[in-house]
Amino acid sequence: MKTYIIANWKCHKTGDAGRRWFDRFGALYTPHPEVQIVVAPPLLSLETLAAHVHHLGLENVALAVQDISPFPRGGYTGAIAADMAAGLAGFAIVGHSERRRYFHETHMDVANKVAEAVDAGLIPIVCVDGSYALTQLNALEDTRSLSLVVAYTPVEAMTVKIAEAPLAVAESVGRIKQMFSSWPIIYGGALLPENVGNYLQLPQLSGVFVGAASLDPDTFAAICRQALLQKVTAL
Repeated sequence: MKTYIIANWKCHKTGDAGRRWFDRFGALYTPHPEVQIVVAPPLLSLETLAAHVHHLGLENVALAVQDISPFPRGGYTGAIAADMAAGLAGFAIVGHSERRRYFHETHMDVANKVAEAVDAGLIPIVCVDGSYALTQLNALEDTRSLSLVVAYTPVEAMTVKIAEAPLAVAESVGRIKQMFSSWPIIYGGALLPENVGNYLQLPQLSGVFVGAASLDPDTFAAICRQALLQKVTAL
């Protein structure tokens, strides 16, 4: 089973800072065929960093766009259509709690973004939180057969910077899997090298979604090493 380690830089790092990050990360990184690394830089840096990652030749490392428009190309000032990011990124984050909270995205917005991403050849990373996870995923009923990754990101863990207990994560993810068994599910919220192993070993999870800890390449590389260790130990 593939393990996903996804870094969300949010509103941090310019193109120059991103290149330095990848230079350092590349010096520390050991690839594994069953571990997919995904980094989501700010949109402004996506094209520059896509070229840099290609130049570095990092195996099993892809980029993600942090957000896409729920509409195709057209008269939507300020929007970025999914097919404009295709070729630069392999993944698209949609439905992040910060987008839902600060930009008032609805379930229908998220469903439309998922459809646009899939049509453009991007794999959606659909974020859901604890209290509303099933409701948020039920809005994707028509896309049940599509390939996507579910990121279980309880809002409380991100706002208070305290990771949800592994047992609680396992229970919540188990409920999601009862209804959406075909989609891989990852966990995000206050993850660090010191605690990420507790989540990577949960059989219900297919990886982790890393925020603040991904901004430092040494820290993120340490998290990736934990995923590699889990794969080696499982042999």
